[in-house]
Amino acid sequence: MDKIKEPRLGVDFGRVIQGGATEAGEEDTTFLGGGLEQAMRTPATPGTFEVLPRLVARFGGRAWVISKCGPGVQQRTLQWLDHHDFYRRTGIPSGNVRFCRRRADKAGHCAELGITHMIDDRLDVHAALRDLVPHLFLFGPPKTEPPDWVRHAATWADAEAMIDAIG
Repeated sequence: MDKIKEPRLGVDFGRVIQGGATEAGEEDTTFLGGGLEQAMRTPATPGTFEVLPRLVARFGGRAWVISKCGPGVQQRTLQWLDHHDFYRRTGIPSGNVRFCRRRADKAGHCAELGITHMIDDRLDVHAALRDLVPHLFLFGPPKTEPPDWVRHAATWADAEAMIDAIG
């Protein structure tokens, strides 16, 4: 008999939690290439601090930030999370932040953590997770028509509605 998997949420950082998934991506560029002060001023994506806490509660606190970046951006990401009081505001524990150096390596984290729902703005990440994570959400403005094996969530409100519809 198959063990029923308890729902677990994975969320990307850049252009999903922070930086806004905008067409031009100016916020992301400032976070990556600007100084520390500028990076700390970059905003959360609209809806992050309204919707993510509800999702974390819905998943019983079983939620992780899973981000691809190098060591410098990793440090900056952790500073941004602290600066914006992310852990208290969302309910995601500070120990639930994972990093990897290649996008495809997110699959290893998802397998280890038993992630059932993943929100990420990169189709190549979802392709690596396709046979591993049952519910994939491609976040942000549409670049092209997404394939039918991933759901497109343009906003945090869209992601929440889609997750609620799954049940």
